[in-house]
Amino acid sequence: MSSAARAITTPPRDKVTFAGDDGFHADLKRRVGAYFQETGLSPRGGWRMYLKTAVILSWLIGSYVVLVFVAASWWQGAVAALSLVLAIAGTGFAIQHDANHGAYSSNDAVNRVVGKTLDMLGASSYVWHWKHNILHHTYPNMTGADPDLNVEPFARLSPDQPRRWLHHGQHFYMFALYGFLYLKWQLVDDFQNVLQGRIARSRIPRPQGLPLAGFLIGKTCFFLWALAVPLMFHRWWVVLTYYGAASALVGVVLAVVFQLAHSTEAAAFQRGPAWSDRVADGWAAHQVHTTVDFARRNRLLTWYLGGLNFQVEHHLFPRICHIHYPRLSRIVEAGCLEHGVSYTAHDGLSGAISSHWMWLRRMGRA
Repeated sequence: MSSAARAITTPPRDKVTFAGDDGFHADLKRRVGAYFQETGLSPRGGWRMYLKTAVILSWLIGSYVVLVFVAASWWQGAVAALSLVLAIAGTGFAIQHDANHGAYSSNDAVNRVVGKTLDMLGASSYVWHWKHNILHHTYPNMTGADPDLNVEPFARLSPDQPRRWLHHGQHFYMFALYGFLYLKWQLVDDFQNVLQGRIARSRIPRPQGLPLAGFLIGKTCFFLWALAVPLMFHRWWVVLTYYGAASALVGVVLAVVFQLAHSTEAAAFQRGPAWSDRVADGWAAHQVHTTVDFARRNRLLTWYLGGLNFQVEHHLFPRICHIHYPRLSRIVEAGCLEHGVSYTAHDGLSGAISSHWMWLRRMGRA
């Protein structure tokens, strides 16, 4: 566990530790290291990521220009808005995610600059680092420690969370509530986390100096291009309608994709620090048991999702660029088989969505 994770988790009496490595993690690292040594490839993205970034950002900017300055009817605006929604989600999946993990480039300065694309989309890369990179990646599916499980009282995602009467229908209404994720992220969560210096029950350092300036500049730039500029050319109710509808669609796309890796029938869940201070699994085995891959043969989806359909590989090697995950998945799966670690993958996207729906249903009725 990283020193950063130790520094911000709950008090020592609640601190979570993992069992020592039984050789599984060391063997996976040896195999993956041998792959890069034999192929001569860099674990980072290189020219392929630069080209991908240019394509997706051009898509995003072009969609925005058409929506704000070109579209002359509601249906043209709707088509441009849908294109913008998919481009925004694609930027989050395939660009900022790798950059903020340090997997985009071997140059840290490049990673920091590209990682700011998340701030331009209205979400703080500073908060994301602590919430996603540190807390979620260290404690996936661990109740009380993984902030991604913290959607109470609206939903019950873990067997160790309390069940409420409204959860009986969560497999229906949660897909609608996912539409508020992006708006809440932009307008509430980031500000609350920074002001309180907390994410759920975990402490984080409040940004000061340049990080604070970056936080405020990012929010300002987002609201300028998302609201202020369109208001110069269109009526306020039109701007707010498109902003709300587009944000809702982005929220659904983001939420569903990220839920497919952990909140499914095939993923394991672990009680958090309120019940135990030691996890029976080693860290690497815990990552595999709590994470599920899906649609591994779908090249177009893999390109668009930035390898997020290879979440097992991503959780084990977050600083390796996602362009390598399809090949690494064969190495990881073979290692899991030899060490007796259960590795799970859904064949397609529809099967993964169905499994998430069934998990919501099960958690609402159990």
